[in-house]
Amino acid sequence: MPSLNKIRTALPGGQRGDTADPALNRLRTALTAFFALDGFLFAGWVVRIPAIKQQTAASTGDLGLALLGVSAGAVATMMVTGRLCARFGNHPVTVATGLLLSLSIALPPLTGSALALGLVLLVFGAAYGAINVAMNSAAVDLVAALRRPVMPSFHAAFSLGGMLGAGLGGLLAGHLSPTRHLLLLTLAGLLLTAAAGRTLLAHPAPRRKRRENRSEAPSGGRLSGPHRRLVAVFGLIALCTAYGEGALADWGALHLEQDLGAHPGVAAAGYSVFALTMTVGRLTGSAVLERLGQTRALVAGGAMAAAGMLLGALAPSVWLALAGFAVTGLGLANIFPVAIGRAGALAGPSGVAAASTLGYGGMLLGPPAIGFLADGFSLPVALTTVALLSGVAAVVAYAVRGAGRTVGD
Repeated sequence: MPSLNKIRTALPGGQRGDTADPALNRLRTALTAFFALDGFLFAGWVVRIPAIKQQTAASTGDLGLALLGVSAGAVATMMVTGRLCARFGNHPVTVATGLLLSLSIALPPLTGSALALGLVLLVFGAAYGAINVAMNSAAVDLVAALRRPVMPSFHAAFSLGGMLGAGLGGLLAGHLSPTRHLLLLTLAGLLLTAAAGRTLLAHPAPRRKRRENRSEAPSGGRLSGPHRRLVAVFGLIALCTAYGEGALADWGALHLEQDLGAHPGVAAAGYSVFALTMTVGRLTGSAVLERLGQTRALVAGGAMAAAGMLLGALAPSVWLALAGFAVTGLGLANIFPVAIGRAGALAGPSGVAAASTLGYGGMLLGPPAIGFLADGFSLPVALTTVALLSGVAAVVAYAVRGAGRTVGD
């Protein structure tokens, strides 16, 4: 089999390295599997939180502190993972962190206290944050080699994996204990990691060509001042959109039930509607990016999310609010993956790590910020901050429209 470099060299200058390249397609399939696995395992853990809370006899407050272990572990390891990817390569680190994530998901049901749960969730969070940096870094290189804006398709796989993991978890919750359920997820994760990991380890990551003006920072080196600022800008865009995802996950159902009098079953569907339209948006994201270009897609997505969330927060009826949530999901769908991809195209794994850290910071900031504002004003008013930050993301994306240009712009 010819090497990836020979395959790319044989392509004419203007030809896209997409479906004509079976080696790159195999890499794309393997990476898609890792994104789906990430969402599948995380959702499988989330649906068993109530049972593990009961098992550990944790109060609501203690559980909240224990759950911070996931976020703390993720944020703490993201920058370290960027350096590991630069040293050892994106593909080996993706495989290693896939193994760690699969093993660590079996640990939470083995604990007997909130303190022990928090400690093992630090390990789980570290694996979760690390695999997100590694596989996104690998995806950035593959997107450049394919010369197509397919980054949203990877994140669509994450969303689909999450929906599958949540659905399967709901079915198994009444039949299996958390220990047996999560152990099955460990076995499934190890098998998928072994299968998809063989492809990643068999092929080196495609190398991106340096720009002629040499403005791109080396993937493993230190960022210059301008590069650091641009990566921070893309991280800010990711933060603004992740803020909305975190806020809707934690507060959307309460808004529908408390402020609009929705039946609990209908209220619970609020986040499902948002997640479904986000998945649809990501599945169609590559076509949207090819048609609009990345800057216009970011601006349009931010504006759509802002309008949708204003409707979702201020609508006088449940069904209008649900429609607003749906529009918000479509608008936010591709902003995070495009922002992470542009940071990675600009600065390699270190760019992915920095932007991801800021982005996940937004997901952490959203729920408590909404709660604080809801106490001071009201929950509908607090939720309008999602619209505000979505608008900020659109404005910032337009302001840096010529910077960190990648495929599809």
